[in-house]
Amino acid sequence: MSMIVKAAAVQISPVLYSRKGTVDKIVDKIRELGRLGVQFATFPETIVPYYPYFSFVQPPYANAKEHQRLLEESVVVPSPETDAIGKAAREAGIVVSIGVNERDGGSIYNTQLLFDADGTLIQRRRKLTPTHHERMIWGQGDGSGLHAVDSAAGRIGQLACWEHYLPLARYALIADGEQIHSAMYPGSFAGPLFAAQTEVNVRQHALESGCFVVCATAWLDPDQQAQIMKDTGAPIGPISGGCFTAIIAPDGQIVGEALTSGEGDVIADLDFALIDARKRLMDSRGHYSRPELLSLLVDRSPAPHMHDRSAYREAEASRPVTNGERTSEVL
Repeated sequence: MSMIVKAAAVQISPVLYSRKGTVDKIVDKIRELGRLGVQFATFPETIVPYYPYFSFVQPPYANAKEHQRLLEESVVVPSPETDAIGKAAREAGIVVSIGVNERDGGSIYNTQLLFDADGTLIQRRRKLTPTHHERMIWGQGDGSGLHAVDSAAGRIGQLACWEHYLPLARYALIADGEQIHSAMYPGSFAGPLFAAQTEVNVRQHALESGCFVVCATAWLDPDQQAQIMKDTGAPIGPISGGCFTAIIAPDGQIVGEALTSGEGDVIADLDFALIDARKRLMDSRGHYSRPELLSLLVDRSPAPHMHDRSAYREAEASRPVTNGERTSEVL
C-alpha cells in the first residue's frame, strides 16, 4: 500500500520585529494544523522573526539600526524558542520545516530547521550563499546540511529561495532520494515577476526530482508594509507581491490552487505512488542518469572556525598500532 501524507504549505505573516510574537503565532498555527490532521508542514523563509526586507531597500550605510534590531531578535539554536516549536510539533504530531534567522555569536544565518513529529530537531542547515543584498546580513552556510533526512512523513530535503537556482545543490538532494522537498521564499518581495520565477523554480524541481514540493512564502499585511516603509523610507513596490505558496506533484502539476496573497494554507494529500509513477518514466538518480559520464562531488564536512590540533594528536596517540606499522618501526 502506498504511503499518503497530508501536507500543508503555510503562507503566514510574521509579528513584525518580535521573535516571541512570531514564535507564538507559529506555535498556534502548528496546533491548528494538527487538529486538521496535517502530518507535514512548510513555513516561509526566515519567518522567525521576519525576513530582512530592510536590506533590499536601504543602502548598507543606512541599515545599521535595522540590522542591529534583527540581530537582537534572531533565534539561538537550541533555545526556548526552538523548544516551543518542537513541543508544538510533538503535540500536533507534525513534521515541521521552518525558516529562522539564526543568531550565532555576532552573526546571523538564514537557517532551515526540521522537527520530526516527536518534536526532535533532526536538521539544522544554513543557506549556502545569501543572495545579493542578503550578503550584508547573513553569513554563509556549509555543506553539512546538504542532504535529505528521514522523518515520520518520509524523506525530506530543504532549500531556501535562490538556492533553487543552484542545479548542483538541488541535485545533491535529488541524488539523496528526497520524497518531499521543502522550499521556502520570503514573500511580499520584488513584485509579480518574483512569484512567477518561484513557480518555475519549484515546478521544475518537482519534475527533475520526481518528488513532491511543498513551497511556502510569507505575507506582509498593509500595516506591516506601512511600518517598513516608515522605518526604511522605502516605496511599497519592493515589498509587495512575490507570493507563491503551493504544493507541486512529481509530474510538475500544481495540486489544488496556489496562494498569491493573504494568509492561508494549501493542504493536500501526497500519494507517494505518484513518485514511483514519475520515476518509472524518468529517475534522475537512477535509470535516467549516466554517473560514469556526469556525477556530483559534494563536501558535506562541517566547516568550524577552529580546528584543535591537540585533539588530533591525542586521537592519534590512542589509535591501535597495526602490524604494518610495527614492521615499519622495526625496519
